[in-house]
Amino acid sequence: MSTTENQRIIERRVEEIWNQGKLATIDELIATNLISNGQPIGREGFRQFVTAVRTAFPDIHFTVEDTVVEGDKVVIRYTGRGTHQGAFAGIPATGKHVQFPGIDIFRIANGQMAEEWLMYDQLGLLQQIGALPT
Repeated sequence: MSTTENQRIIERRVEEIWNQGKLATIDELIATNLISNGQPIGREGFRQFVTAVRTAFPDIHFTVEDTVVEGDKVVIRYTGRGTHQGAFAGIPATGKHVQFPGIDIFRIANGQMAEEWLMYDQLGLLQQIGALPT
């Protein structure tokens, strides 16, 4: 696949799956044997992760700030924003608005996301919902 096609897969991942909550898109874009941060989670593990985050933050929205594509790798730098309206990491809903940065690296194979390495400001997110002291 071309770098343009690889970039488009990740753009659709962000916009359709995360921002719009179109879980059916997962079957098209995510490999059945997806590896996430070195661990095999598969397509269904990814679906469970998206569902859990979107349940906790139903208005979650990711804005991609930068994209770098080289070969089968796509890297995005983004800002996530949402309102804590459901349990997250064992913390009941607080109604607090959160904002956090992140950088993710993806490997595309056979037109699907095969691997992802996710790094976001989890400490800052947990502090914003009151799970940890600031």
